Amino acid sequence: MSATVITKPEVDISPELLREIKEKTEEMGQVVLHFLFHTPDNGFGDSLIRIWPTTYLYDLHSAHKSELVHIENITYYPDWYLCPAGSETFFTLIFSGLPKSCTAFDFIEHCTNESGAFQVKNIQRNASDVYFLQL
Repeated sequence: MSATVITKPEVDISPELLREIKEKTEEMGQVVLHFLFHTPDNGFGDSLIRIWPTTYLYDLHSAHKSELVHIENITYYPDWYLCPAGSETFFTLIFSGLPKSCTAFDFIEHCTNESGAFQVKNIQRNASDVYFLQL
């Protein structure tokens, strides 16, 4: 499943929530990925999504991998999360921190899912370690 990094999300996120996430990120050294998943209304019906615990962030310049530590608004394998046709679903994944030397990383879900895994390659690191991605 392909994805693109969006630099200016069309989602209105509370400044309080962003401040709280930033404080927690800096305090705990976590990486936060916010996703927008669009389910088209193309006659094929609803979509089902989930995340496998074998999902990591890989530093492109070292052997480091950050582990998935928390999820919001999505389910872990083997359960499915329903995304109605024609809707947008927002979910968040929180990972352990990346090394300070990391400048770019890959987000890769390792799974045996027949419809494919979530992947975003070569994400350029920012100062806040909070990212907005669209699938």
